[in-house]
Amino acid sequence: MDKQTGIKVEHVYKSFGKDVILHDVNLRIASGEIFGVVGNNGSGKTVLMKCICGFLKPDKGKIRVGGQQVGKECDFPENLGVIIETPGFIPDMTGYQNLKILAALRGKIGKQEIRDTIVRVGLEPNLKKPVAKYSLGMRQRLGIAQAIMENPEVLILDEPFNGLDRAGVTQMRKLLKELKAQGKAILLASHNAQDIEELCDRVHDMEDPW
Repeated sequence: MDKQTGIKVEHVYKSFGKDVILHDVNLRIASGEIFGVVGNNGSGKTVLMKCICGFLKPDKGKIRVGGQQVGKECDFPENLGVIIETPGFIPDMTGYQNLKILAALRGKIGKQEIRDTIVRVGLEPNLKKPVAKYSLGMRQRLGIAQAIMENPEVLILDEPFNGLDRAGVTQMRKLLKELKAQGKAILLASHNAQDIEELCDRVHDMEDPW
């Protein structure tokens, strides 16, 4: 596969019982591109993202992320950052402590990279407040920090602006544009038409045929 292709989805199908959620999905997202998916709840946006991440196994088809076939050459793509649904953190620990634990799983980054990423998403790395006392917007910012802190080449972002105020949305849109300029391949789902219009190079409505 072309190394400049971050995500490649080929003839993917996924059903739950008699409910067909994904039908012959074909998708290619290049490095330095933001691809938007829109659609009503239940249209399959999150299911598609979970399949790309390896959290769900397609009934048929192939998915490659960064050149690796998901479910065959890797269970979870190595160079992938993801935020799907509400980010889960250890509630009685600080944001920094949570990210430090997650970073230790792969050992790719150290304390300074974690601190720099927290600042980048508009949070304070020295904040002693536990995550349980974070606002929804603060928790969402921390989720974005978790997704980008290891500098992945591919990002899967499911409603990443949930809970953010207007200033926060503006700041995170700017961040996504910076990540795109760095050559990241980004799959973005958002209910906000302005997010899609301002950020995405291409858009697919999940209600339409692929």
